[in-house]
Amino acid sequence: MKKELTSIPYSVLDLATVIEGKTPADTFKNSADLAQHAESWGYNRYWLAEHHNMISVASSATSVVIGHIAGATKTIRVGSGGIMLPNHSPLVIAEQFGTLESLYPGRIDLGLGRAPGTDQVTAMAIRGERMNAANSFPQDVLKLQAYFSAENCHSSVRAIPGEGLDIPIWILGSSTDSARLAAALGLPYAFASHFAPAQFMAAIQIYRQNFKPSDTLKAPYVLACVNVVAADTDAEANKIATSLYQLFRGIVTGKRMLLQPPVDSMDEVWTEYEEEQAGQMLACTFTGTKETIAHDLQQFLDQTQVDEIMATSHIYYHQARLTSYKLLSEVFKGI
Repeated sequence: MKKELTSIPYSVLDLATVIEGKTPADTFKNSADLAQHAESWGYNRYWLAEHHNMISVASSATSVVIGHIAGATKTIRVGSGGIMLPNHSPLVIAEQFGTLESLYPGRIDLGLGRAPGTDQVTAMAIRGERMNAANSFPQDVLKLQAYFSAENCHSSVRAIPGEGLDIPIWILGSSTDSARLAAALGLPYAFASHFAPAQFMAAIQIYRQNFKPSDTLKAPYVLACVNVVAADTDAEANKIATSLYQLFRGIVTGKRMLLQPPVDSMDEVWTEYEEEQAGQMLACTFTGTKETIAHDLQQFLDQTQVDEIMATSHIYYHQARLTSYKLLSEVFKGI
């Protein structure tokens, strides 16, 4: 049976992007404003991601920003996309998200990733002697589940608050390794196709083929994150998207900058090599009018059969970003 865009949930990934000329304080104010609008436009969830030592990403203290967004909204689910679990003790994350769930009951998601969310030198500063903690990621996910369980009340180490709370855990991934873990544990799977699309199709196939039903999830559930830049005309969207292209040029070259304003043409900005490398990372990017994006996203849905689409939008001007998310919501509503 053919899936239609109008039949699946749509969500927001906010990387708390700091734009040129502004500060993280401005970012957090704009994020709260976007979350309130997203809630009114019918978005399902609003996730933030843990990154460190990146001048253009302000969500390093992810659980704190989640609390800020949850406090500014009323009904939309808020969570992590994700918490990089090897950077933390499972107990501390259980306590943090137990606190969030206690403050905002029924609204908190906990997405977990294996990567450090930064470079190796910064990862060493975060993890210290736990530098190889990524190797114990599967075991740490199980520990986290145990801390949230009501049965843990008899343990000598307990998560208060956290114990006995129903906090959905997601496995995040950008490779096939995470797909196998999500399938084995019977957890929902969110893929970072907005920057790592190369293994996307292989990963979701592995996940679906190997999925084992669990108490929390009876059938596979795939969320795909994509880049979206929507505007009233294709030309306007293509210009606005040059901020995104400049951001990814910085990733390719290792010369990261604050999010730059749009330019008329990228020809003077990047080399052919940089364009090619960025283009591979941006394969799951949808740019244009509402009609263009509706057509292209439906093709994406036909190909992938995902259960939910999450959009991230690196847009320099806040009003243009709001417009993009509003137009995208109309795509999913069939307006």
